[in-house]
Amino acid sequence: MFEEKISGKLATDERPALLEALSHIRDGDMLTVQEVDRLGRNLLEGLIVLNDLFQRGVAVKVLEGIAAGEHNERSLILDLALALAEDRCRDIVRKTNNGLEAARRRGRGGGRRPVVDDDKRAAILARRQRGESIRIIAAGVKVSVGVVHKTLTEAQRETQRDQ
Repeated sequence: MFEEKISGKLATDERPALLEALSHIRDGDMLTVQEVDRLGRNLLEGLIVLNDLFQRGVAVKVLEGIAAGEHNERSLILDLALALAEDRCRDIVRKTNNGLEAARRRGRGGGRRPVVDDDKRAAILARRQRGESIRIIAAGVKVSVGVVHKTLTEAQRETQRDQ
C-alpha cells in the first residue's frame, strides 16, 4: 500500500509515493486509486500514466467517480473522467481568482487575519530587547514560535530599510 500525502497538483515525477507504486507494480497486478485524477495533474499526464500501466499489463481499479470500476485498457470513460477532473480544477482556480479579485475591489485582502496586533508586536520586540528567547516570548505572548520569528524578521527589515 502506497499513500500519497502530497498534492495531486504536482507533476508525477514530483510525487514520490506514486513513483514508488508505479515502479513496484508488475504485469498482472492491479493499481487501486481513489479517483482516476490521482494518476496525473492533468489530462495528458493521467493518460500517459494509464497508457504506461496498460502497456505493462497492469489493471487499474478506480474506487470513486464516474470511472469507478476495474479497467484493463483505456476507455472513453477513463479519458472523460480525467478531462472532467482537469476542467473541474480549472473551474475552481478561476472561481477562486474571481472571488479574490472581487474582495480586493471591496478593499479586502485574502488570507487569515494577522495574529499579531500592535500591542503584541510591541510586547514581542520589547521582550526580545530584554534578551528573552523566541520560545519564551511565544509562550508569554501566546503566539507560535513562527509568528515571533516572523515579527522579529519584519522589524529587522524595517529598521534596515529606515537606515
